[in-house]
Amino acid sequence: MYIEKIKLNNFRNYEQLELDLNKDINIIYGNNAQGKTNILEAIFLSSFGKSFRTNKEKEMIRFNEQSCLVEIFYQKKDRDGKVKIEIGNKKQISLNGIKLKKLSELLGNINIVIFTPDDINILKDGPASRRRFLDMMIGQLRPNYVYNLNMYLKTIEQRNNYLRQIREENKPEEMLEIWDENLAEYGEKIYIYRNEFINKILNKINNIHKNITDAKEEIRIEYLSNCDNKENYLKLLKERRKLDIIKGYTTKGIHRDDFVIYINDKEVSTYGSQGQNRTAVLSLKLSELQVVYDEIGEYPILLLDDFMSELDEVRRKNFLNNIKNTQVILTGTDKIELSDVEYSIFNVKEGKIIN
Repeated sequence: MYIEKIKLNNFRNYEQLELDLNKDINIIYGNNAQGKTNILEAIFLSSFGKSFRTNKEKEMIRFNEQSCLVEIFYQKKDRDGKVKIEIGNKKQISLNGIKLKKLSELLGNINIVIFTPDDINILKDGPASRRRFLDMMIGQLRPNYVYNLNMYLKTIEQRNNYLRQIREENKPEEMLEIWDENLAEYGEKIYIYRNEFINKILNKINNIHKNITDAKEEIRIEYLSNCDNKENYLKLLKERRKLDIIKGYTTKGIHRDDFVIYINDKEVSTYGSQGQNRTAVLSLKLSELQVVYDEIGEYPILLLDDFMSELDEVRRKNFLNNIKNTQVILTGTDKIELSDVEYSIFNVKEGKIIN
């Protein structure tokens, strides 16, 4: 699949933009704060219905304007499509001219894999970053996963509120069993999805990593969870009930899942160099690319925000060898010259394409 055209109106620092993209590689370069990442944000918005940079949607509206508009025209192997998102007093999303009632109806239409500067530290950051990686990947392939995750998070919030009521108002503990049952039910379903996709990545990542590192490193992933089945999680919730009441929140569960990456049997976040951490995350993202391909039968769009400049010439070449038949949209401060590939270059200055 690939994006043919992007149209922006009053989005971030773009008053008007109409950009036709190459279906292979697109290089968007310019100085900092000129609007390069805003283009990737618009694509992300059309895929997930939200930004990867802010939770405040009005921040995406151009200064002194009341609303903004994003239109993305795309091609898949069996159809073409158009996503239109208007943000003003409220957000309206249309797919092929039909207004969507639920955000889940948008997911899976434009499949993307994104790599941002923050992702470079995904292994060094806390578990929340790694769960977000899983949630984004699975969510665009299994909309029902998003439903179960949202229901789990709502139930956690309700349970935490009641835990505080037990502690502060002496409410009866037995009522927790209602939330425990729901948590365990949703938690088991989420675990099954996450475990499935960790295994799919595991089947891809070692070969990819060997290609990038010229077979000098072996990589593996270990998934860490307390919710491998409903019965075990119910037992755990009961065992930790007194502690949960004291703390006022649920201390164990699918909301604390994590995964660990090892390179040559050493945990990369602790013992790996900066270069190894960066390459491990790159292998993780390329594995995601392959997993999405296996699921939908075509490659997703790869968004790389200020990334290629982080790679030396050897890693850049090895990286490009792993992304054949994939539309790539990458940003950077420098004009990058590539060889043996089709690509287009766009220079951005103050919210305008100037070449």
